[in-house]
Amino acid sequence: MESDLLRGGHNVYGHRIGILMIEGRFPRPPGAIGNASSFPFPVMHHVVKGFSGSRTVRDLPSLDPESREFREAIQPWIDGARWLEDQGCQAITTSCGFAVLFQNHLLEAVSVPVFASSLMLVPFIAATLRRGRRVGVITADAASLSSRHLQEAAIHPARIHIVGMDGCPEFAATAWDDRTTLDFARIKSEVVTVAKRLVDQAPDTGALLLECSLLPPYAAAIQAEISLPVFDFTHLVSLVHHACARTTFSGLL
Repeated sequence: MESDLLRGGHNVYGHRIGILMIEGRFPRPPGAIGNASSFPFPVMHHVVKGFSGSRTVRDLPSLDPESREFREAIQPWIDGARWLEDQGCQAITTSCGFAVLFQNHLLEAVSVPVFASSLMLVPFIAATLRRGRRVGVITADAASLSSRHLQEAAIHPARIHIVGMDGCPEFAATAWDDRTTLDFARIKSEVVTVAKRLVDQAPDTGALLLECSLLPPYAAAIQAEISLPVFDFTHLVSLVHHACARTTFSGLL
């Protein structure tokens, strides 16, 4: 006999995934991880105060991840993860692929699964490609995506091609300068151009990963241009959500 007794312990309900958000007031259209309507299920966002895209992508990697300075710098992320767990989140992610640098620090802080970075999808994608094919990674800043990031995500450099959104003024105005307006058509054109250039220059590319969580809104346009599988942060969030919110199957026997 099933019990009707409900148990509480936190303030809001119905969510499974908690998302640690970079602080910024730029627009986040559907598809971006900071837009709750990007998912067909509830998620809980928590803004990590004081951490802009530039600080997370460009400043943190200059610190030794084993140093006291690094641990002190990422404390707001740790505090945010603990808050999300306390609010009932059963798994935690972030809004930045570069957060892979403190994946292990977040794991130490909470008791629920953590998948801090979209880069964690690369080994899976690479395993689906035949020998000689590589994963194209479109990142926010190619110069800042270091061997340390790849190592933390268990990525073999020989299995990927990396290209950044460098030289894309519309992307830079929002992602780095936090401008509060966004020309959707212009940034879509920028992202598609970057993707096409990657594939043209590296014809052995078998699939793409959009590292930056601001890029999924343009994934369909990219695929229409290059006709390859295009993966992004939303796939990772959806995968983990469904693992944490299983439902019974229906159908005919």
